[in-house]
Amino acid sequence: MGADESSSSDQQASARLKQVVGHLGGKEEKQDTESKPAQVPKRRGRRRASVSGPPADYSDRLGQLETLRKLARTPDTERRGYRRQKEAGKLWVWERVDALLDQGSLQEVGSVTGDVVWARKKKSAAGSTDDGQSPSLGEEEETIDGFTPSNSVQGFGRLNGRKIVFTADDYSLRAGHADGALWEKTEYIEKLALSLRIPIVKLVDGSSGGGSVTTIRKNGFSYVPPLPAFNHVVKQLNLGIPNLGAALGPSIGLGAARVTVCHFSVMAANVGSLFNAGPKVVEGATFEEGLTLSELGGPDMHCRNGTIDNLATDEHHAFQQIRTVLGYLPNSGLSIPPVAESADPWDRRETSLRAIIPRRKERMYDPRRIIKAVVDQDTFFEIGTLWGTTAIVGLARLGGRPVGIISNNCESPTGGALDALGSQKLTRHLKLCDVMNLPLVQFVDIPGYAVGTVAERAATMRHGVNLALAYYSTTTPVFSVVTRRVYGVAGGVMLDCRDPRTRVAWPSGDWGSLPLKGGIEVGHSHELREAERTGGPEKADALYKELEAEYEGLMNPVRTANAFGVEEIIDPADTRPVVCTWVEHVYESLMEERVAQRRAGTLKPSFA
Repeated sequence: MGADESSSSDQQASARLKQVVGHLGGKEEKQDTESKPAQVPKRRGRRRASVSGPPADYSDRLGQLETLRKLARTPDTERRGYRRQKEAGKLWVWERVDALLDQGSLQEVGSVTGDVVWARKKKSAAGSTDDGQSPSLGEEEETIDGFTPSNSVQGFGRLNGRKIVFTADDYSLRAGHADGALWEKTEYIEKLALSLRIPIVKLVDGSSGGGSVTTIRKNGFSYVPPLPAFNHVVKQLNLGIPNLGAALGPSIGLGAARVTVCHFSVMAANVGSLFNAGPKVVEGATFEEGLTLSELGGPDMHCRNGTIDNLATDEHHAFQQIRTVLGYLPNSGLSIPPVAESADPWDRRETSLRAIIPRRKERMYDPRRIIKAVVDQDTFFEIGTLWGTTAIVGLARLGGRPVGIISNNCESPTGGALDALGSQKLTRHLKLCDVMNLPLVQFVDIPGYAVGTVAERAATMRHGVNLALAYYSTTTPVFSVVTRRVYGVAGGVMLDCRDPRTRVAWPSGDWGSLPLKGGIEVGHSHELREAERTGGPEKADALYKELEAEYEGLMNPVRTANAFGVEEIIDPADTRPVVCTWVEHVYESLMEERVAQRRAGTLKPSFA
């Protein structure tokens, strides 16, 4: 190649280099092409000219979110509401969430909902654009100058590994009133529970989204009170989506309703209360002055009248009870209750049960001893211990399979006769077992419905008939163990509610239309009066004892079995194997069909 050709080639390469560099956005540099050889540039990524602007990775907005979440989860110890919360001995809302949920399982929904104070300030020179260059000084950026979060924390979590949704009121902010943008979040989480068919836990402290006069000022107008989420709650209850609520402070108005409507509710004894309206409103309405929260609606009132199911010593104990109850329940009535491994042999015989029922009919015994001896060890969880004490209800396992438990309570003031509250308690439990697909095992010792003026004032018959409707309208399988008495309409309701009946009796069985005590006086009143008229009280007493001995012989339960009036009398020691065998059959042969009917909509139990 000649010299002229070489020089021409160098010039072309130099021009091409300048063109490429220009396309890359670089600055052209003068080069002495004659004195310096052409240099091949290093490969480098495309970059724009130096400009300022938001980063391409949205780190500015991610930083804002992180700031807001940090502010929401960091207590303002100087805020009056927070100080009031701690002085009352209550956990702060985030302390409650941490104590309730399995560690690390929180997925918050609506984490930055609230009122933000935004400000603008100059960007610092330390900032950078997406191409690594510093922004121009003097530009402004939006920053967070303050944040008041929504007074409700909500989201997903796990309880002993079970996925749930939850809502927790923050009473330290606006006392839980609706002007904390709470109601929209609450309605959303109710819809999520229904849509995803997973349990919902409600930690109530305050009005839980209920009204406040400050809402009128904020909106500039008053309003007709709405209840937009209750239709979702009713659907959850009837679908058997576990609703578990805890009253962890003054639960007022809507907050009181939200915790009361749950399948299971618990109140923390040290901080909980519940009422339709607080002391100030009550003072203006009824002139009851100076009422404390506890006097107006504390645990001694509402855990004894049935408004709240259970009493807990404190908030941690309330969370423990919620975890326990959930362990027996399915995610919804469209699934089978969770079966667990049991170390308690299903064929365990309990010989102590042979002597637990006294031979003297007037004597009582502890029915909880029977329950605990029959079910899997340490699995009986009682519901409503302090109210409706004529009946005992709860949850347990038999061979690892969850069941509902019902028992009459002969140690109650009525001697086991069902009163109004006891009937309400049984009605509620029957419906709970029905929507949750829980087979029911009941230990029956019932002398009838309670009698007397107190019973009549309490509308015992009306509530007793409602109980009968529940027994005959619910569809959950029922197995009955007759431990002693079965009398009157109440006895017939409990034992004749399924066809065919699935029941056994103990040799201590004692049944009829009326108990002998009182029954003989009614059935033989004429003879007894004539004996007294002709021979005085002594002759009447002798006749009464004669009749009593005759009837006691005739009422031997073996005679009833001879006539197939009772299907089988068993050794009390064999109760657990018999009941476990029945429960196993229900779960293995009947439960899948039941769930299929629920899914198809041909079986529709109702709780609400």
